[in-house]
Amino acid sequence: MDLALAEARDAAARGEVPVGAVVVDAKGDVLARAGNRTLELRDPTAHAEILALREAAAKGGSERLLDCDLYVTLEPCAMCAGAISFARIRRLYFGAGDPKGGAVEHGPRFFGQPTCHHAPEVYGGIGETAASELLKAFFAARR
Repeated sequence: MDLALAEARDAAARGEVPVGAVVVDAKGDVLARAGNRTLELRDPTAHAEILALREAAAKGGSERLLDCDLYVTLEPCAMCAGAISFARIRRLYFGAGDPKGGAVEHGPRFFGQPTCHHAPEVYGGIGETAASELLKAFFAARR
């Protein structure tokens, strides 16, 4: 989660919402890491999770990231939860919950839907304090 937090801090320094994500394989090797880049790329899908999943899939040569884990600083939205499911991520670890935009423990609870093809093991609250403080400081500076 420390690497994901570093990506989130880098995103904040670029003026992006501070969310970071890291994909790790079964051996613990980092396959990809990314921070939000929606503003920079002018791409509403350029969330940290999506960018990290894309990079890991390209490196692995497959759209399936079997036996891989995803660490992300904020509870994924519905779009990212869908991508996580389609990538067949083994475990999802996330920091801060997101009552407004989250789709794992909040909102649609994507992985609990009968139409969800694959649900990873989910562990929330990992590094929650650091992730929450980073988000709060970012938005407080914008007000």
